[in-house]
Amino acid sequence: MTIGWGKEVNAPGPTGVVAVVVTWNRAELLARSVTAILSQTRAPDRVLVVDNASTDDTAAALAEKFGDRVDVITLAENTGGAGGFAAGIVRALEHDPDAVWLMDDDTIPEPTALEALLEARRHYAGEPPAVVASRVVWIDGRDHPMNTPRPKPGASQGERLAARAVGSTPIRSASFVSILCAATVLRERGLPEVDYFLWNDDFEFTTRLLRGRRGLLCPASVVNHHTKSFGSTEADPGDRFYFEVRNKIWMFTRGTGLNPAERLLYGGSTLRRWGRTVARSTDRPRLFRAAGRGLLAGLRAGPRSSGERLAEVLPLRRSEPDSTATGSGRAGEPFSLLIAIYARDRPEFFAQAFTSTVHDQTRRPDEVVVVQDGPIPAALTECLTALTAGSPVPVLHLELPVNVGLGPALVAGLARCSYDVVARMDADDVSEPTRFARQLPLLEAGADIVGTGLREFVHDPADPADVLGTRTPPTDPIQIARAARFHDPFNHPTVVYRRRAVRAAGGYQDLPLMEDYLLFARMLAAGARPANLAEPLVNYRVGAGAYARRGGLRLLRSELSLQRRLRRLGFTTPLQYARNLVVRGGYRLIPEQIRRVAYRALIANRQK
Repeated sequence: MTIGWGKEVNAPGPTGVVAVVVTWNRAELLARSVTAILSQTRAPDRVLVVDNASTDDTAAALAEKFGDRVDVITLAENTGGAGGFAAGIVRALEHDPDAVWLMDDDTIPEPTALEALLEARRHYAGEPPAVVASRVVWIDGRDHPMNTPRPKPGASQGERLAARAVGSTPIRSASFVSILCAATVLRERGLPEVDYFLWNDDFEFTTRLLRGRRGLLCPASVVNHHTKSFGSTEADPGDRFYFEVRNKIWMFTRGTGLNPAERLLYGGSTLRRWGRTVARSTDRPRLFRAAGRGLLAGLRAGPRSSGERLAEVLPLRRSEPDSTATGSGRAGEPFSLLIAIYARDRPEFFAQAFTSTVHDQTRRPDEVVVVQDGPIPAALTECLTALTAGSPVPVLHLELPVNVGLGPALVAGLARCSYDVVARMDADDVSEPTRFARQLPLLEAGADIVGTGLREFVHDPADPADVLGTRTPPTDPIQIARAARFHDPFNHPTVVYRRRAVRAAGGYQDLPLMEDYLLFARMLAAGARPANLAEPLVNYRVGAGAYARRGGLRLLRSELSLQRRLRRLGFTTPLQYARNLVVRGGYRLIPEQIRRVAYRALIANRQK
């Protein structure tokens, strides 16, 4: 059995393409758009419609006309195109697609539109393009100036030839009117900025997706954009000019999609465009007032986290218990327990961990998935065999032929879990008996990830003299999101999460010793709803070398990679990025004895 990073072993094949349409009060035009999507020569595997709190009975109209062929996500408030597409992408990625096809509700694709996009993507030489955009025409067949993708400045001859070979041209940005986005890049680069609401949300988003990657305009893929008039957004925007100015200020000063040279290039282009807008305006005082408000708003504060905003507007998922649950027999959503073991785990510690999280729980898991990460000693094998034979719930033993590390092992294990809810546990820790009884109700109430406090011990967690300290996580969702910009707000061995939320964030990725922090940050950025219990429901065994592992050059390399990824994702601001490099990076280099004292003072004995 071969384990590839980020690939799930023996998992069902991914949903190829999920189409996402964002709508607001255009039920009739939306119906035409959805009909055209479902009638494609290569139809998408799933169609999601994000209803931006419409007041024209959009959801009912869709249900009557299309039934279960379309999934409708109704938001609590109108979040504009930016929020609608962010919500749609979150839900789309839960289906584990190869690509996501995005478009507005006034977009009518020609029958071969998706097929042409996929053909260009499939036959492109090298890594598949991050974005493939359709040719957008108005109702009379003319190219629509509102949706013309920006050509890529300075594209190499090789890029141009590779694009030409599939009938396309290289682009640097595109609009939300029919773009096919690679799911892997969506997971890596994050969501549209919800607070943009409208205007430049697609510009910011696609430049971020395409920075350092390839994008194509595929003229063979044609969609019709049914706007009321033919023209660009320069045509007398009135009060909406506020969004144009504010969002451009945000993008040029806080965004991560453009390099410095591109900021100058597109900044100059923006000033010329604003000049044309003013010249053509029929109400310049109104335009200037909107511009002034936009300028102040853009300079005063940046956009809020998209994950935090989505947590406010995305509907809670309903728990759907699986009737095949065979374990505990109690009411509630079934769940899997995921444990990874490897050669250096001690049998007696593993037995204690297994017993505490299965036999001793007042709410037992419905199955246990044990991932054996490479060959293990005979004593540990015998222990696992005995625990499996005596378990009150089914145990799946997944044996990996070689040691691949914790992250890849958990990727393999998640693929074999039977249930959407998965609880984590290390092979040498001890859970309190009420752990799952306390955590599961929070998940069933709508949370996507629930952690707990953690008590550090050496030999006996019941002996107060043997307890080194307690890690108490933030419990308020806002505080969790804020804390995540500086440190991991969850204790990994304590978490219970939804597998679909993990998948939507891209799963565990290759980052030695920090794959959990990266995953949790990406989950928050993707709109996952967090929760923590302050009570220490897991006892964490501190072995020899624990403090040594928190420092050194290897961990410093992971730290620097983590901070680069969080910044590229837009999860941290430039100032937070700089602070983290200095404080967290410096912590990895200080002598172990000082690091031990600092950790005890700042982390392990915190009380909220």
